[in-house]
Amino acid sequence: MKARMKNPAMIVPDAMKALQELGRSAEKGGVPSLTIGLVHLRASQINGCSMCLDMHSRLMKKAGETDERMFALAAWRDAPYFNDPERAALALTEAVTRLSDRADPVPDEVWAEAARHYDEPALASLILSIAAINVWNRLNVATRQVAGSAARWE
Repeated sequence: MKARMKNPAMIVPDAMKALQELGRSAEKGGVPSLTIGLVHLRASQINGCSMCLDMHSRLMKKAGETDERMFALAAWRDAPYFNDPERAALALTEAVTRLSDRADPVPDEVWAEAARHYDEPALASLILSIAAINVWNRLNVATRQVAGSAARWE
């Protein structure tokens, strides 16, 4: 497989810096880093972003994430490996990533469950993290960025 072009964030002046800063700021709201990693992986699964799946799996493995949790992530509702705050974050991730799948894109029960586990700064960070990974997924999928190519940046 070959990319159609370089990632647009590498071409447009200051775009990479802005996206990286968004990601860094979203990490400051008190959401555990492994939860953010799960959010990134789940959105990337939904969006079919092989580059992000590859990169974030590697990063999570280095951070101590287990294979069992990463392997079962697509079935998080039925797998015993996730706690209630993680489940709330994953439900919110799916809703925010799949905005056009239902008339009420982020149902009150999904929002209420997330708000039960995360205070306002953490919830804001979680939403920003979901938005940021969706931007990366769209950039990578549109330009067919190749899985594994980010491994050289680690």
